[in-house]
Amino acid sequence: MLRRGIYKTASQLRSMVEPGQITADALQAVREIIAPGVTTAELDAAASRVITGAGARSNFQLVRGYRHTTCVSVNEQVVHGIPGDRALEPGDIVSIDAGAEYRGWNGDSAITIVIPDPDRPELVASREELSRVTEGSMWAGIAALATAHHIGEVGAAIEDHVVASGHGYGILRDYVGHGIGRKMHEAPSVFNYRTPDPGPRVGPGLVLAIEPMIVTASEETVVEDDGWTVSTTDGGDGSHWEHSVAVHDGGIWVLTAPDGGAAGLAPFGVRPREIA
Repeated sequence: MLRRGIYKTASQLRSMVEPGQITADALQAVREIIAPGVTTAELDAAASRVITGAGARSNFQLVRGYRHTTCVSVNEQVVHGIPGDRALEPGDIVSIDAGAEYRGWNGDSAITIVIPDPDRPELVASREELSRVTEGSMWAGIAALATAHHIGEVGAAIEDHVVASGHGYGILRDYVGHGIGRKMHEAPSVFNYRTPDPGPRVGPGLVLAIEPMIVTASEETVVEDDGWTVSTTDGGDGSHWEHSVAVHDGGIWVLTAPDGGAAGLAPFGVRPREIA
């Protein structure tokens, strides 16, 4: 039997489409301006303009003590980096996490971008591969959700994809995905690795933020002195990708992807279905 507490009605799922698209638009605005010399605060401002311009508000700013629209994490910073006056440099690997609340419902998504550097092609290639594998593991987890009986199958698919890359990348254990709806962070937890507990059943009305956080080597992290930024202890690079995904009677729909996830899911033979 499905537990009503973590499952939305069809009407509620439809209400989550708009905040998901606003979140996607905010990250697209960041994509369009990211370049060497641009500060992380400027990326934050670009996302903020989109979210507020749509009549929504940043759900990150609803987290106690946090006043920014996004988290921007650079190189060894994996997640929760605070935007500021840091100017991006060629070759940087940058993860941007954003979310919007609109009419009481939430969207949450993250992307990773590697800034080109013609003088260091090997570094850029290494960081692009990390991002590619991380994004691929996210889509593997989303694809698994389409046929999964329990949420634990999502984490298993993510881990299998990372291991199959052959790079020996680490998967953060202390930071995981989550349910999303009226609040940005809801039950259940979505682990990015295989666990003994299969987790709650997958069924219509389930909405998950699936977000693998992958590092080049050690999974050990430390929270920096700002109280937010999570960085690798060995200085290894990190990458973070995330989408909010709804399960409904017709299948799955990626709320924070403009195409509902069609392009990302195609390699896995999964076709998303719009929420009726």
